[in-house]
Amino acid sequence: MMNKVNLRELILEILLEISKGERHSHLIIRGTLEKYQYLEKQERAFITRVCEGTLEYRLRLDYILNRYSTVPTEKMKPVIRELLRSGVYQMLYMDSVPDSAVCNEAVKLARKKGFYNLTGFVNGVLRKVAREYGSIRFPQKSQPVEYLSVMYSMPIWLVERFLKDYGFEKSEKIFEAFLEESPTTIRIREHLVDKQAVLESLEKQKVLVEKAPYVENAYYLKNYDYLPALEAFRMGNIQVQDVSSMLVAEIADPREGDYVIDLCAAPGGKSLCIADKLKGTGRVDARDISRTKTDLIRENAIRQNFLNVVVTEKDATELDSEALEKADILLADVPCSGLGVIGRKTDIKYNISQAGIQELAALQRKILEQASTYVKPGGTLIYSTCTVTPEENIENVRWFTEHYPYELESLDPYLCEELRGETTKEGYLQLLPGIHHCDGFFIARLKRKTEWNR
Repeated sequence: MMNKVNLRELILEILLEISKGERHSHLIIRGTLEKYQYLEKQERAFITRVCEGTLEYRLRLDYILNRYSTVPTEKMKPVIRELLRSGVYQMLYMDSVPDSAVCNEAVKLARKKGFYNLTGFVNGVLRKVAREYGSIRFPQKSQPVEYLSVMYSMPIWLVERFLKDYGFEKSEKIFEAFLEESPTTIRIREHLVDKQAVLESLEKQKVLVEKAPYVENAYYLKNYDYLPALEAFRMGNIQVQDVSSMLVAEIADPREGDYVIDLCAAPGGKSLCIADKLKGTGRVDARDISRTKTDLIRENAIRQNFLNVVVTEKDATELDSEALEKADILLADVPCSGLGVIGRKTDIKYNISQAGIQELAALQRKILEQASTYVKPGGTLIYSTCTVTPEENIENVRWFTEHYPYELESLDPYLCEELRGETTKEGYLQLLPGIHHCDGFFIARLKRKTEWNR
């Protein structure tokens, strides 16, 4: 008989692993759930909710704990700190969990992990929070930086950056969106696939399907337990991909027979979306820097039976002399700070730094230098990131057009009316969570000039 899994101990182990900052939280959670696939759907949902919630609200939870603990959270033992954070999260944000159960289970776990002398401390702090939470005074909007930092659990330096770039009202909407549940967004294949049959297959498996905005074949999926168990996924008829990422392929607008290079392609969503639009013709050269990343692309390409996708392991910062002026379309979806996808990868906000952003902006320019040589005269270069900082986005594009024979082209012919605006006419689009119904993303379309006088 299989031993019953202690869900809260599993949650504690996940949170401790996340706190090391060595791997993205969503990968750690996903890996654990795959290992414990036999758990009931409700148990898996509980693990996900507590882990993600504790991480999302970390700074607010610490603010609360520091009101009731004689030891500041940053000086606590890691096990005790994560026990208290997850305990407070369950008490304050999960009505289905009794406060007494949270306290008792936390004390048991502290004892099990060898912290016998701290069981009274754990019990006392959690019970005090449960009794007195309603009397806590949180920062008010008159203190905008402290208010946004505590209420939306954003590091102070990041709050100051967003306020500088986007102002208070827009920043608050973005931060609110980061804390909302992100739906699973999928793209239904266009070529050789009956969309209606795919939708019927999903509904037959009791999946709730809702149309997503901006892109014709984009949908939200809800009420499913395990994606690979869905027939539509196993058959290669759907691909998990955010609408913002799909828009890259829409803006690229490939024609049958085109040769496309995707320089930083993993996990392959954009490459496969382009390949689908090519309708089995042409070629997509999907590249990335490591075997781990190219294996991800290959896995998705094989599952969807794409024969016009070639996966290669290449460093985008190094010149590939064999590709000079050969690409009809080049995708440069470069490594970035990821601030647009904090809602899906929460630990980004705790691990990124201003120095890190500057280093990434320099890396992006290095990649663009090589990318500029691969596009045919008259061909198209799509520059994109999943972030919202000007230095990684429009400032890089401005620098690129000043130093290389490229010019921005209007995005309006490729976008729905709702997304068109002042910047799209010029040639770029900055998507923002809370403002748009998708991840934060930047996309620019650049045409290589046939002649260039510097």
